[in-house]
Amino acid sequence: MPEVKDLAAVVEAVLAVAGEPVTLDALLAAAGEGVEHSLVEAAVEFVQRRHEQEGSGIQVEHVAGGWLFATRPEHEGALREYLGFRSRARLSQAALETLAIVAYRQPITLPEINFLRGVNSAGVARTLVERKLIVVAGRKQVVGTPLLYRTSKEFLVHFGLSDLSALPTPEEAEQVAGEGASEP
Repeated sequence: MPEVKDLAAVVEAVLAVAGEPVTLDALLAAAGEGVEHSLVEAAVEFVQRRHEQEGSGIQVEHVAGGWLFATRPEHEGALREYLGFRSRARLSQAALETLAIVAYRQPITLPEINFLRGVNSAGVARTLVERKLIVVAGRKQVVGTPLLYRTSKEFLVHFGLSDLSALPTPEEAEQVAGEGASEP
């Protein structure tokens, strides 16, 4: 049976090569037979703590049901400079509104989104699907059988959420939005 420190090296190696969040099951498979969930979780925590204590530019984030290596937010400017990015591809206000509606009301149809926003959101929804932030989740069993939309795993990764329960409540979101409006 490996020790936490030895298993931490395996976890770190897997996270280093993974391009997406790595689930506990995937880490268990990489660890080999006979390794318990609790040992793998302890190894992940060990890696997280070590990177935190050493002041590493890398952190271990729990997003979209798994773990991944991510750069620390305070190094964003240096990374943009190094990579040559001038500006970050941001979401428009319409896209953010539509995403919020989908996130809090999913699964939801385009006509329902249009009603809530008060404008036609077909183009915005198409863009969000192309960016893989929302996905088609089937069809609603009503006249016309419109498509149902829900948020995707990419949505969770993009916003750094472990799951949808990590979203702020509508009251919390409104309070934050109200605070931002009063700033100069």
